[in-house]
Amino acid sequence: MITIVETCIYAENLDETIRFYKEVLDLPLIAFEEDRHAFFKCGKGMLLIFDPNHTSRVQTEVSGSPVPLHGAKGENHIAFSVKESEYENWKQNLIDNGVAIESVVKWPNGVDSFYFRDPAGNSLEIIRGDLWNLGNEKKT
Repeated sequence: MITIVETCIYAENLDETIRFYKEVLDLPLIAFEEDRHAFFKCGKGMLLIFDPNHTSRVQTEVSGSPVPLHGAKGENHIAFSVKESEYENWKQNLIDNGVAIESVVKWPNGVDSFYFRDPAGNSLEIIRGDLWNLGNEKKT
């Protein structure tokens, strides 16, 4: 089985976006390099935020090996799952921090979620519980 260990988004306004993930979403900042990246712990994985103006043009090496250039323009999407009992608190926290809720969805399986944007314009979603039923998947 393969699992996602990290995912990344891009933000040209890195400082403002870092503040949002630290202060509004309360994710722990693990690593930071000015004008290049911020790495946040998120559950069992990592959320990496890169400035594409740097990572798409400046070659980086780690232990003598090049990290491939990468970058994207435009909005990306990330969905976060929260405990059912925390869902309404997260929605209110965002509203209290001046974040507009774009849409509220009830999925066909009865799970609720809502969408909002980060300062870089990325589409974020908070899901009440387990939308994909990942906690009950069968092992083959």
